[in-house]
Amino acid sequence: MIALPTNTDIFLFSQPTDMRKSFCGLAGIVRDSLHREPNDGSLFLFINRNKDKLKALYWDRDGLALWYKRLESGTFERITDQGKSTVQIDAAELAMLLGGISIENAKRRKRFKAA
Repeated sequence: MIALPTNTDIFLFSQPTDMRKSFCGLAGIVRDSLHREPNDGSLFLFINRNKDKLKALYWDRDGLALWYKRLESGTFERITDQGKSTVQIDAAELAMLLGGISIENAKRRKRFKAA
């Protein structure tokens, strides 16, 4: 698993992505569709049309890094947010996504939030 700082922003691109894209192609999606810079320290996730492959693009101190996972069986959950091209998730939701747990059906218990 990727070791991420606790304050890392994680963005899931909600549209199917061509998994032939590599660093430049995915960075182009980040700039054009997500309106963010790929080197801002965020983690960007992309899922293919069949939902069995996931790529993660992130800035690793001195360059872009790409993490790729292919499922032998089953699918990843593609989360959508009312027509938006990106959904922001947290580290717990990322762990659920990679672990095969449905994020949309999971219920979050009430917790303290600082004002």
